[in-house]
Amino acid sequence: MPAATPANTAAICTVLSAPRAQTFISATGGDIARAMALYSWNARIAAALMVPFHFAEIATRNAVSDALTATYGPRWPWDGNFERSLPGPGGPSYNPRRDLTRARSKEHTTGKVIAELKFAFWQSMFTARHDVRVWDHQILTLFPSRTSHTARELRGRIYTDLDSIRKLRNRVAHHEPIFSRNLTADLTRLLELVELRCADTAAWLRAMEEVSTLLPQRP
Repeated sequence: MPAATPANTAAICTVLSAPRAQTFISATGGDIARAMALYSWNARIAAALMVPFHFAEIATRNAVSDALTATYGPRWPWDGNFERSLPGPGGPSYNPRRDLTRARSKEHTTGKVIAELKFAFWQSMFTARHDVRVWDHQILTLFPSRTSHTARELRGRIYTDLDSIRKLRNRVAHHEPIFSRNLTADLTRLLELVELRCADTAAWLRAMEEVSTLLPQRP
């Protein structure tokens, strides 16, 4: 995705909205040409991040599904014991049990339910409440490219990584500025999460992702 120089910065700032444009103008000390270059770079690197996001989410949710299948059977979305293992209503604004019941009310196969569940659902599966039933005896096998983590250390690391990835993904999805983040660390986190699951998949991702090419191009 090539960079481009805008012909009419005033018109573009109007289309983007004054408050949005001002975020980038302030970041470049009032230099509107640099602000437009920074906006372009921010948009291009946000788009490039979608490839690592794709692999990180698919790798993670399929690992969770494998763990749940081994614990609750291939129809785990409809298993009562699994449903009861999730937090009940009345908790935080996001509720994984509610998300599960919504997804399975619309779909009739496990694969389709997996595609419907929110990213936050997969993150919620890496909380301590699932250690004994799901992770203590499976996570080191499902994420075999680990370093020296114990099962619970690895589960905690994945939860933390997913939390950071989810917040970045939400900013990208809502077209928010991400230029002030440590995107090098974000990319490393995404790549290492995929690598924990499968080193071969991570190597393939490293060969195709464009974020690392765009990082040094920041205006």
